Amino acid sequence: MNKKIVVAICGASGSIYGIRLLKALLKNPINIYLIISNAGYKVLEHETGYRGESFSSFLKDKGVVIHNDAVLNIYEQDDFFAPPASGSFRNDGMVIVPCSMKTLGAIASGIADNLIHRAADVNLKEKRPLILLPRETPLSLIHLKNMYMAAKAGATIMPPSPSFYSNPQSIFDLVDSVIARVLDHLKIEHDLVKQWGDNIV
Repeated sequence: MNKKIVVAICGASGSIYGIRLLKALLKNPINIYLIISNAGYKVLEHETGYRGESFSSFLKDKGVVIHNDAVLNIYEQDDFFAPPASGSFRNDGMVIVPCSMKTLGAIASGIADNLIHRAADVNLKEKRPLILLPRETPLSLIHLKNMYMAAKAGATIMPPSPSFYSNPQSIFDLVDSVIARVLDHLKIEHDLVKQWGDNIV
């Protein structure tokens, strides 16, 4: 059966990370359950030129090729009847990319007032992978404490810090060096970057 991955895009800067993750996932026979927050849509408009068209069409315009056996399901943040809202919906992991400090704070506090927060809370309580890519700098003590609480509850905190040892040639190479680590944690094979120890020069 296809893997089931929940992806959420929040209102922090860095929506390119969400798009590049979707591109990497959808080239495989994977079922994606995508949730975009209201603020996430606004940042997408500002950073990527998204204009409210079909999000599937938008992804295709961005060079995303969807595998014949892949499925992209898209949900609004207030849809509590969506599959990721229930613990009985078994999935192979959830990624919030980028993760706003508001979303981080909600997760760390156990507040589930939208579908993204609820889906994250479900993955924590069901002991399923939850990967957060917090996009903020500098970090206040409140941010750091929230990361600590989320990590203590079982989340993986993965700040989007690009690597440079592979000699990136473009912004996409930098972004993909982060997405590669996400895929590693989801146990999904990829060829985005070479592993350390391979011939990377």
